Amino acid sequence: MKHLVIYAHPNPQSLNGRLKQVVLENLTESGHQVKVRDLYQLNFNPVLSLEDMEGQRIGRVNEDVKTEQDYIVWADCITFIHPIWWTGLPAILKGYIDRVFSYGFAYRYDQGIQKGLLADKQVVIINTQGKSHTEYQNMGMDTALSLTSDKGIYTYCGLKVKQHFFFDKADRANSENIEQWIKQITSIF
Repeated sequence: MKHLVIYAHPNPQSLNGRLKQVVLENLTESGHQVKVRDLYQLNFNPVLSLEDMEGQRIGRVNEDVKTEQDYIVWADCITFIHPIWWTGLPAILKGYIDRVFSYGFAYRYDQGIQKGLLADKQVVIINTQGKSHTEYQNMGMDTALSLTSDKGIYTYCGLKVKQHFFFDKADRANSENIEQWIKQITSIF
């Protein structure tokens, strides 16, 4: 199987970096083909410009966007690894979605009906967050996070959400927590 890992954290030594390494090692050892797109390392431009918007309307995208779209086309499964910051995606990843998951590539409208164009692909999302699951539940943020990313981005574009991991209190995680998370991640692949 062909796996694309999209990683959005500026520190390669972070917990997110460690989880990325676990995913890569597990997939590689299992004989899968793996490609990684580290958005910070790539210095990906997250700013959706007027040129981008006008180009999307006529099916033309900039070369950096086309490169990322080619990786997505190549993949059978896309794994996003990123923290939850301000109850959402890091800005660089939000910009990646804005620019790369463009109209005519990731979705379109047929006679006013929205159609996801990435229907033959799976997605796994691995998130770390500072708050506890209980805190997010009490605020309703657990539901909001699932709706805005799982439904509002991934299934909207036709992707099948295989698993969405929310690893809580990640800024205070101990080795036991991290080992449990690693087991959960490796079991999904």
